Amino acid sequence: MFDAIAPRYDLVNRLMTFGLDQQWRRETIAALALPENALLLDLACGTGDLSRLARRKGYRVIGADLSRGMLAANHAGAPLIQADGARLPFPDGVFDGLVCGYALRNFSDLPAALAETARVVRPGGRLAMLEVDAPTSTLLRTGYDVWFTRVVPRIGAALSDREAYDYLPRSVAYLPTTPVLRRILSDAGYSGVGIRPLAGGLSQLIFATRTGLPGS
Repeated sequence: MFDAIAPRYDLVNRLMTFGLDQQWRRETIAALALPENALLLDLACGTGDLSRLARRKGYRVIGADLSRGMLAANHAGAPLIQADGARLPFPDGVFDGLVCGYALRNFSDLPAALAETARVVRPGGRLAMLEVDAPTSTLLRTGYDVWFTRVVPRIGAALSDREAYDYLPRSVAYLPTTPVLRRILSDAGYSGVGIRPLAGGLSQLIFATRTGLPGS
């Protein structure tokens, strides 16, 4: 499915978020608060939007994605590797930070995938992830539901792949609630977990610090 939507992925993202996703991605990179030249893993990197922004901030980036089509459409200029997020081909503690954009709901075993991120991030390293959310405001939620479940699939059908963009709103059901997600991250090996709604809950920014003393 992701191979199929890769060629028009960026275009559809801009249209379905009215371009807000770019600002949200900048906030995700800013949440890392790491020094220049830090080494990042962009997990489920897709076409490379987060990687591009991270490199502009002076970070070194490696992108990993299971979809060969997404990697082929990635033009971020970072080294790329095809890899399963639950079995990453990297040594323990090799990365200073990790970013991930709109992919949590696609991992079949989210606790295992987040535990794997903690394995490859050094103690004291940072995690920042961007994911969809659902607004709590009744008015905003009504418009969100109409847009996300009716309009977005039509945009996807016109420009890319209808089946994939039918899946997108349904995939939100695979996301754990905020308290459960906090617990999963804590159990995986993170502390200081923060989950911040963006644009009234259209998306959410998740950030945390790898437990342990830096250099240990």
